[in-house]
Amino acid sequence: MNNLFNITNISQDIMVILAIDVVIAILLLSAMRVINGLTAKVNTTEELAKEDNFAFGISVAGSISALGIVMTGAITGEAANSYELEAIGMFSYGLFGLILIKIGRLVHDKLALNQLDKIKQIRERNVAVALVDAASVIATAIVIRAVLIWVEGLNLYTFIAITSGFIVSQVILILITRIRETHYARNNQKDSMQEAFCHGNVALALRYSGQIVSTALAVTAASYFLIYTPETIVENLVGWLVFGLVMTVVVSLLTAIAKRIILWGINLSEEVDRQHNVGVASIEMAISIAIAMILTALMA
Repeated sequence: MNNLFNITNISQDIMVILAIDVVIAILLLSAMRVINGLTAKVNTTEELAKEDNFAFGISVAGSISALGIVMTGAITGEAANSYELEAIGMFSYGLFGLILIKIGRLVHDKLALNQLDKIKQIRERNVAVALVDAASVIATAIVIRAVLIWVEGLNLYTFIAITSGFIVSQVILILITRIRETHYARNNQKDSMQEAFCHGNVALALRYSGQIVSTALAVTAASYFLIYTPETIVENLVGWLVFGLVMTVVVSLLTAIAKRIILWGINLSEEVDRQHNVGVASIEMAISIAIAMILTALMA
């Protein structure tokens, strides 16, 4: 009988904590929709329901998915010692994640895809740009989630570590974008990849999305090798950067080999870059993400 009472008490605690986390999560996810509307300077209800702007919907969906990914990192692990601490921790991590997602989107717009006006393109219903936008915030969220799980406690050092991981992810994502742009220009008579996005090449957007998401997954592998200690913030930052770069190179090489085998006999540049073959691009995206997921799972 005593065991039954203990189980009941534990279940009640879990249910209360679950309720706290779910309420905070829904509030922050709702806030993300509002923030997207303010950023784009549109009424989200009119843009989604009356204007039927699919591109805006994809962009908002990417933001909500990204925040959801971040909040799974805040939830993962043991519950706090009190309901108040659980609420404070969940809200703090969620809000900080939301802020980093918005900063990451700004960095991607200004530094990675600096040759196009993302907000204008999405308002003009450019699905290709919206897909790239959604993938960029999801990639950022994947790294933030990994750092949230990696760190311990709720203090200044925790947020410094999270910020460090965020900075590393942005540096690597910008680097990957520049490499992909160079590769695209070499295969397409020096054409611009960003201009191709503006012209609505959805196939190219899918391929690029797979590449940056797989890169984010590769960066998270650092959390399996580095031990979190508040006193070694600089070492942690360098470690994340080095491991992230190494894993990105490994994933890129394995993905290139896998694509050649799986898509044998298909001219990928012709199909995706010039014929806008969404089917082939979707397979490329799936291969990129699958290889990264398999490799990071093996690292764990």
